[in-house]
Amino acid sequence: MGPGVGHFNVFPLADLRGAPPMNFSRKDYYKITLCRGNSQVEYADQAPHRGANTLFLVTPRVPYRWLPLAEAPTGYCCLFDDAFLLPARTGVVLSELPIFQPGAYPVWEVTEADGAALEAIFQKMAHELPSAYAYKPDLLRTYLWELIYLVQKLQPVPAPLSTHSAAERVATQFAELLERQFPRHSPQPPLRTATDYADQLAVHVNHLNRVLKETTGHTTTALISRRLAQEARLLLKQTTWSISEIADSLGFADVAHFCTFFKRHAGQTPGDFRRQLHS
Repeated sequence: MGPGVGHFNVFPLADLRGAPPMNFSRKDYYKITLCRGNSQVEYADQAPHRGANTLFLVTPRVPYRWLPLAEAPTGYCCLFDDAFLLPARTGVVLSELPIFQPGAYPVWEVTEADGAALEAIFQKMAHELPSAYAYKPDLLRTYLWELIYLVQKLQPVPAPLSTHSAAERVATQFAELLERQFPRHSPQPPLRTATDYADQLAVHVNHLNRVLKETTGHTTTALISRRLAQEARLLLKQTTWSISEIADSLGFADVAHFCTFFKRHAGQTPGDFRRQLHS
């Protein structure tokens, strides 16, 4: 959109005809995509979603892959960043919106009527994007908020929260804190030890270990290591990042340390794991 305005773009999926599948990248863009036509969405480590009228949302944190299965899918995709959508809201980030919460699985089928309502908003954005209107960024931002609120409205209503015990609350807080660590987009290393997490949660490390063992059956260290290994497999599978880049993003001091860690959890080196995927 231009200097100081942030990034925004919208385009019909027909423009991607013949292009490679849409994959995760390191650019800090959020994406909202409506695909009218058979396609497959692989999101994090969830089972692939296949459908003919699919809506899916992507954040800069979670690896994904979109593969059109129809010869000529229709629909739209828009991508944007915090700077475009929230230019005057200091301290607010898009990840705080309900539809972009960590742990969400924002891929689902929509009805024909809802698909038409979503597509109408995409079309308004696509029509306005090439215009020379002086207040175009503001108008596009309004359309984007309209799209976001409609998407949130279409999401299933969450089940009422039950009353949790103190131990369950600590376990939930730990899980949320752990999920927020990946992938990394700053030089600040991720939390790596049980003590790091206990300090952030303001509990004694022995209490955290006991609570997690009781509620999950696993130690704090085992849960952290399992999540690191899971993220490593996702990045090796769904990105073109080098092994060195993946090791760095996960906070390992060097590639050798990362390779040793990965082989211990996956039974093979990162290189062998990636080669096997493409064999």
